[in-house]
Amino acid sequence: MSSSKVRIAVVIGSIREKRFAEKPARWIAGLVNQRDDAEAEIVDLKDYPMAMFAEDASPLWAPSKDEHARRWQARLDEFDGYIFTAAEYNHAPTGVLKNAFDYAGSQVLRKPAGFVGYGGVGGARAVEHLRLIAGELQMAPVRAAVHILRNDFVAIMQGQDIAELAHLKEGADGLLNDMVWWARALRAARAAEEQARAA
Repeated sequence: MSSSKVRIAVVIGSIREKRFAEKPARWIAGLVNQRDDAEAEIVDLKDYPMAMFAEDASPLWAPSKDEHARRWQARLDEFDGYIFTAAEYNHAPTGVLKNAFDYAGSQVLRKPAGFVGYGGVGGARAVEHLRLIAGELQMAPVRAAVHILRNDFVAIMQGQDIAELAHLKEGADGLLNDMVWWARALRAARAAEEQARAA
C-alpha cells in the first residue's frame, strides 16, 4: 500500500436485507481501486449496529458510550475521505445513515465527502440533505456526484451490469477526481497544522 495514495471509505448507507446499495458501492470501490492515486475499502453499516443517537453530548465533546459507535469512529479515522451510498426515503436519506453521521466526530473533520445517490430522482434530495449535514460536521462535500435514476435502478436490479452504463461512469469519474483532489489537499493541510502545533 503506497502512502501517497489517498484512502477512501465507501460507506454502504442502507441495512435492508434486499438492499440495492451494495451494487453501486462495489462498483465505485472498484473504480477507485483501478486508479494509481487512491484506494478504497467498503465499510458496511450492517457491521456497526449503533443505537439511535441518544448520547449525553456530541462525539466532538464527549466519548460515545455506545460500543458500536466507538468502533465506527475508529474505522472512520483510518480514511482520508468518504463516499456514501444514499438511498432516498421520503425526500431524505436513510435513518441509519443519518444516525451514523450523528455519531461521527473529529475523525471526519476537514475530510471530503462524496455521494452515490439512487431513487426516483437519483437520490438527489437525499444527497442535498447529506451535503448540509456533512458541512455542519466540517467535512468538505464535493460538487460532483453519481445519481442513479429510476430507469437505471430498475435495469441494474434486473441484471444490467452497472459498469456498462457509460453515463454513470462519466459521473463517477468526476466524483473520484474531486474526491482525490480534496483528499490530497486536505490531508496536506491537516499535516501542516499538526506540525505547526508540535513546533
